[in-house]
Amino acid sequence: MATLVKDVLALVGEKNELTSAEAARILSQDHQKIVGAVKSILCFPGIIEADLKAEKSFELTAEGKQIAQDGSHEAAVYNAVPIDGGIKQPDLMKLVGASGKVGFSKAMSNGWITLDKSHPEGPRISRKVDKIQDEVKSILNTIHQGSAQVDTSKLNDLKKRKLIQEVQVKIYVLRKGPDFKLELEKQETDLTAEMIASGEWETKSFKEYNFDAMGIQPDRGHLHPLLKVRAEFRQIFLEMGFTEMPTNRFVESSFWNFDALFQPQQHPARDAHDTFFISDPATCTNFPEDYAEIVRKTHSKGGYESLGYNYDWQYSEAEKNLLRTHTTAVSARMLYKLAKDGFKPSKFFSIDRVFRNETLDATHLAEFHQIEGVVADRKLTLGNLMGVIKAFFDKLGIKKLRFKPAYNPYTEPSMEIFSYHEGLQKWVEVGNSGMFRPEMLLPMGLPPDVKVIAWGLSLERPTMIKYGIDNIRDLVGHKVDLQMVYNNPICRLDKE
Repeated sequence: MATLVKDVLALVGEKNELTSAEAARILSQDHQKIVGAVKSILCFPGIIEADLKAEKSFELTAEGKQIAQDGSHEAAVYNAVPIDGGIKQPDLMKLVGASGKVGFSKAMSNGWITLDKSHPEGPRISRKVDKIQDEVKSILNTIHQGSAQVDTSKLNDLKKRKLIQEVQVKIYVLRKGPDFKLELEKQETDLTAEMIASGEWETKSFKEYNFDAMGIQPDRGHLHPLLKVRAEFRQIFLEMGFTEMPTNRFVESSFWNFDALFQPQQHPARDAHDTFFISDPATCTNFPEDYAEIVRKTHSKGGYESLGYNYDWQYSEAEKNLLRTHTTAVSARMLYKLAKDGFKPSKFFSIDRVFRNETLDATHLAEFHQIEGVVADRKLTLGNLMGVIKAFFDKLGIKKLRFKPAYNPYTEPSMEIFSYHEGLQKWVEVGNSGMFRPEMLLPMGLPPDVKVIAWGLSLERPTMIKYGIDNIRDLVGHKVDLQMVYNNPICRLDKE
C-alpha cells in the first residue's frame, strides 16, 4: 500500500488533476485499490483534495469475459467452417455447440459465411470471405481495459446480447492540496508524557480525532434459541404460581426413574435399546429402604386396591444407574419429599434435559428437553387437569385444544394433547398428560384423598416452529451455525 500511495501522489504531482479511474488505468491497478490509497492519503489533511462523484460505465458480464478471452460466437462458427468444400449445417451446429445459434445468425449477417440450400446433400455452409476481424472480442477488451471510447450503437448491441452491463462507479477527482508533498510523514496518534517532557511534540504531526467514527463492537455472549424459548415457558410457570424443581441429576437410578413411578421392570422402555445405562458406577443403593420395600410389594403383590403386576421384583434392577429418560423422576422425588415433610398443596415445574436411545433423524436426538408441570392437591379430578392445561396453553397463545385418551404406565387416566396448527391446517400433538396412579402416590405416604395431575411437552418442537428450523440437528449439536444463534431475535410468545 505504501508504494501505491507514492505512485498516486506522483501522478497528482505530475498531472495536477486526474480521476481515480485514470490513475487505475495508468498504474494498471484495480480501481478499489486506488480508492484505498486515496483514503489513506486523505488521513493527512491538506496533502490532496478529492471530490467524490458518480460515473456510469460498462463492465463485462461472465459471458462477455469469456468472449473477450476466447473470441465471439460468430468467430467460432466461421473458424469451424472448412476453407474448402464447406460443411453440412447440422454438422456445423454439433461442432460449435452452444455458440451455434447466435454465432450462425451473426456470421450470416456479417457476410462471413453463406448457406447453400440447393446442395444435393442438404444445406451446406461455406466461407464467404478469406479472413475476418473479430470486432466483438476487440470491443469487449477495450471496455474491459477502459482505454478508449466505444461507439454508442455498438455498446447498445453488446447490451442486447447481454455481454456488458451498465454500472455506476464512484470515483475521486484528485488535485493537489495546499500542503501537497510527494511523501507522507507518519502521524502520531498519541501524545505521550515523554514527548511533552522533551518538547518533541512541537515538531510532530498528529492525526486528527474522528469523533464520528464508530467504535469496535465488543464481543458478547448470545442466548441460544432454546434458552430464549425456555425463559418464556419458565416465566409462564412462575406467573401461574409454580415452584421450579431441582433438576441437576442427569444420572438417575432405575428406582426413581421407573420403579417409583409404578413402571414394571420388564417394560420395553427399560431395555438398553431405549435407555442409556451407566457402566461406572453401574449401580446405586441410596434410595429409602422402607419406601423401596413398599414399592416392591406393590409391584409384585399389589396393594392399595391394586393387583400389581404379579412378578418377582428385583432390587438389582432398581439399583441400575442410567441417564434419566424423563424429568418425571424428579417429580417422583419431590412428591416423596412432600409426603415426608407433611403434605401441603403444591405446584411444581421443571425444564431440563432427558436422554433416550433414539435413532437420530431430522426431528429426533438422543438428548432433548422436557417441560413438565405437576399439581398436587386434594380431590383433584380430570376436569381440573384439563382446566390447568387450558390455562397453561392459553398463556402460550394456543386456544384450540383437543384431548385424546392414551396409555402411560404411571398415569390413569392419560391424555394426549392436540392443538390446531393454523399453518399446517391440521391438528398436531403438542403434549401428554395424566393423573398419577394411586400405586405411585400411596406408597410415598401421601394422604389417600390427594391427587396429582401432570402434563409435559418438549422444548425443541416449539423452538423449531418459533424460529422456522426444519432439522433439529441445525438447532442442537456440533453443526449448529453460530451466526444463527447471533442473528435470531429474542423470543416473544403470544401469551396473555
